[in-house]
Amino acid sequence: MKTFHVISLFPESLESYIGASIIGRARKSKLIKVNPVALRPLGIGKHKVTDESPYGGGPGMVMKVEPIYKAVTKVLRKIKKGKTRTVLFSTRGTLFTNDVAKRLSKYDNLILICGRYEGVDERVAEHIADEEISIGDFVLSGGELPALVVIDAVSRQIPGVLGKTESLEEIKGSYPVYTKPAEFVIKEKGRKKIWKVPEVLQSGNHKRIEEWRAGNRE
Repeated sequence: MKTFHVISLFPESLESYIGASIIGRARKSKLIKVNPVALRPLGIGKHKVTDESPYGGGPGMVMKVEPIYKAVTKVLRKIKKGKTRTVLFSTRGTLFTNDVAKRLSKYDNLILICGRYEGVDERVAEHIADEEISIGDFVLSGGELPALVVIDAVSRQIPGVLGKTESLEEIKGSYPVYTKPAEFVIKEKGRKKIWKVPEVLQSGNHKRIEEWRAGNRE
């Protein structure tokens, strides 16, 4: 079973997605496991501090290295076997692609570190994480959404998660798809519009259908 260990200040934000649909079924089938690791209880001192102002001045707060080190160490101590890789989500990281998802799917344990605020102490990237990953050229409020993206994309590579290997888009390709009704009728400003399914897809001629899909495949 592949396990995703998600280190987060807000681990409760993950459950609604990982408990639903394909990922939820994969968890129930014990194909994957998602282990949320709460960072706040590992904070420093009486008030469980997890962030401080940056050295050198500047706006915002920076997540401290100590709680993250404690969290990763805690996870590593509990891992009994298998290959493990630790990922820090960062706007400066390697762009996450399907090839990266395939590569990460080879690991038994993925430790996903979710940043917040102005950023994460650089010593996490230098000494704790094996790599930094970005899911796109934009800025989010935290690493929880990137973690969910990685969990979803990597899980799809695991046999049995999708039910059929042919469901993988990289195998079947990406092309326009339609379903019933064959004609969708709408009325706008007194005028009727009909949105139709291409006739070839209704023909039952599998050779023509495959040729049509090949011509529209990306």
